[in-house]
Amino acid sequence: MTGTTRSSSGLDDRRKRLLFRCWHRGTREMDLILGRFADAEIANLSDAELDELERLLEVNDPDLYAAITGDKVLSAEVTGALFARVKAFPIADRDA
Repeated sequence: MTGTTRSSSGLDDRRKRLLFRCWHRGTREMDLILGRFADAEIANLSDAELDELERLLEVNDPDLYAAITGDKVLSAEVTGALFARVKAFPIADRDA
């Protein structure tokens, strides 16, 4: 998988912006983790979950990756329910 499989068509401007930011993090690993999650979930996230995603996107890639892999603990401000969903989201192709 090399990029988004979801069109931003039909999304409001906030969701379009967040989808783009999830796929353009700066490191490929985080692009794949957050991008795939956003492809699958962005249309259904509540406003509170979008707020949480925006806070999560402010964390730099090395720290966020370390938190997702369990090598670092981040503040409770960014590690709420949405972070748990991102962390549990399968990043590998299911058909592979």
